[in-house]
Amino acid sequence: MSENTITVRHGDEQAEVAAGSSAIQALKALEAVRGQIVAARVSREGRDPQPWDLDREVPDGAEVEPVAAASEEGRAILRHSVAHVMAQAVTDLFPGAKWAIGPPIEDGFYYDFDVERPFTAEDLDAIEARMEELLREKQSFVREEVSRDSALEEFADQPYKREIIELVDQGTIVSTVDAAPDDDGADDGEATFTVYRNVRPDGSVAWSDLCRGPHVPSTDRVPAFKLLRSAGAYWRGREDLPMLQRIYGTAWESRKALKQHLTMLEEARKRDHRKLGRELELVHFPEELGPGLALFLPAGAVVRQQMEDWIREQTLARGYQPVYSPHIAKEDLWRVSGHLENYAELMYPGMDLDASAPRARGDASAPRARGDASSSDAPRARGDGTAYRLKPMNCPFHIMAFASRTRSYRELPVRLSELGTVYRYERSGVVNGMLRARGFTQDDSHIFCRQDQLVDEVEGCVEFARDVYRTFGLGEPSRVAISTRPDKSLPGNDEGWEAAERALVEAVERTGLAYESDPGEGAFYGPKIDIHARDAIGREWQLTTVQVDFNLPERFDISYVGEDGAKHRPYMVHRALFGSIERFFAVMVESFNGAFPTWLAPTQAVVVPVAEDFDGYAGQVATTLRERGVRVEVDVSDDTLGAKIRRVQTSKVPYALIVGGDEAEAGTVSIRPYQGDQRKGVALSEFAVELSAEIDERRTS
Repeated sequence: MSENTITVRHGDEQAEVAAGSSAIQALKALEAVRGQIVAARVSREGRDPQPWDLDREVPDGAEVEPVAAASEEGRAILRHSVAHVMAQAVTDLFPGAKWAIGPPIEDGFYYDFDVERPFTAEDLDAIEARMEELLREKQSFVREEVSRDSALEEFADQPYKREIIELVDQGTIVSTVDAAPDDDGADDGEATFTVYRNVRPDGSVAWSDLCRGPHVPSTDRVPAFKLLRSAGAYWRGREDLPMLQRIYGTAWESRKALKQHLTMLEEARKRDHRKLGRELELVHFPEELGPGLALFLPAGAVVRQQMEDWIREQTLARGYQPVYSPHIAKEDLWRVSGHLENYAELMYPGMDLDASAPRARGDASAPRARGDASSSDAPRARGDGTAYRLKPMNCPFHIMAFASRTRSYRELPVRLSELGTVYRYERSGVVNGMLRARGFTQDDSHIFCRQDQLVDEVEGCVEFARDVYRTFGLGEPSRVAISTRPDKSLPGNDEGWEAAERALVEAVERTGLAYESDPGEGAFYGPKIDIHARDAIGREWQLTTVQVDFNLPERFDISYVGEDGAKHRPYMVHRALFGSIERFFAVMVESFNGAFPTWLAPTQAVVVPVAEDFDGYAGQVATTLRERGVRVEVDVSDDTLGAKIRRVQTSKVPYALIVGGDEAEAGTVSIRPYQGDQRKGVALSEFAVELSAEIDERRTS
């Protein structure tokens, strides 16, 4: 090989290219360009693949792969590039604006700005128009490595960028999409950062930002985008820091894909569980409760009860034992579990339940601070000075139930299950109805088992999740991801980690489900499986989690007596199939568009007499159906027949049963289903059997 050439590889293919060649040149030499690509992925010297700008020089011996625009990774790169274009447009139109962070997110992107006033709809139109101009300018995204001091100097008038640099420098954050130490692997003793510049065709710099990249080569490589809305957002998500203005947008690899997404968003707005919850009187979000807390109304409570009855029935049938745990516990419990150390920001403040009077709290409308008992939020010395906390998780209680007596290896696995309500102080900016709440109930189970039982137990959890999805109309899982050991994990126990990861893989493989690996995305205390489902309009939801935990058994020093008479540490498996009752309920409301299948519907049938003279027969119909367990109502209002039928349809009740003289004389009903064909003159006895069978079989379509 000449000194002026380097070797690049793609799969089994290898090629020699000129030294200094870019990623796109290498891919072309390897004939690896297929369709629209936005970046590359480069592996070198045994390191994990890294996203790479197409015009960035590749090192000798590199493995180079294309990143397709239509892939999730490609879309994220495209969206991040559009976020930079949006930030440039904002600073063009709003001189003096300070910019914070602008990451890609699921299906889109956002950027936060410090400006004099909130953005209006007219502002978004102007920003979008300016972005279109910038795209046509064909500005290049140019990567540059700069020293820490140079970065601080360059962004001297950008306080949020300076803070990011200082946080990275302090080790408070390792990297973000908006700041990353140089990744060239060199140890030159000086921290460096990457900056991306929007460069005009004449070579002048239009705008710059800290960013780890990569980006598309130039602005004209953005096929389609749309700005969606703006909202307030606290800097770094902390309510004690400045309120910024966040602009949300979306970008796609084609105008067709953008149009499909916007159509889906419009459909999603119509299906929003908060909107339907109000219209169908399922749930209520009164101001007095505060954000993230829902009140189930009678109709919604019926649906929830069906969910809970089903999961209780199924857990008992699968060998789980029920437990009930309190909603609060002494702070010492949460200190032992590690929650005060690792989870305090999401916990509510401590309470002194033995105090003779409530302690002074200043502004009682919200917690001022969260932290361990040594924080300013700890109770004052009243009563015995013992602090209590609302539970953010059920795990410690289940461990105490397991440890309530000595356990033998013969008893394992011990499967404990509870519908346990937990409380987490989510930031108001991220609370989203019941999809992300502050108080919710988990179908929480913890399995304590031996290592030789781990695969069977995990497989059972995955199959149980499949049954949940089928039963509640979500079909087969759309994605199964196995997350492995992260860089920051509990020290030691390498053998346990390896065994647990092998067990998760083997368990999923036994089910026949395809799975993906998310390297390094496991929890610090053990690997996990995340199971997703796709709803009726194509959105994907992560619902079920199955986790192996090495942390809590060690912290609580739990054990069982093995066959050898010695104490052994059990494996602990966490699993929540619904995830939370509230979140799963919200997903169902939106997926079914409020039209629940008959077995779940709050009211399964409404009997509509055509006139007052037939109210008596309508009552007989209702009695016959109630005897078979059907939830049925009779509309005896003074409204017209048409108004009554419309009300049943608007309420999305599965069946309207019309009865008049002919039906009363023949003992029949005329059936008008919410979905499906109308039927007249159906014998009441026949329909009662038919309807009860539909309910018993839990049909979802």
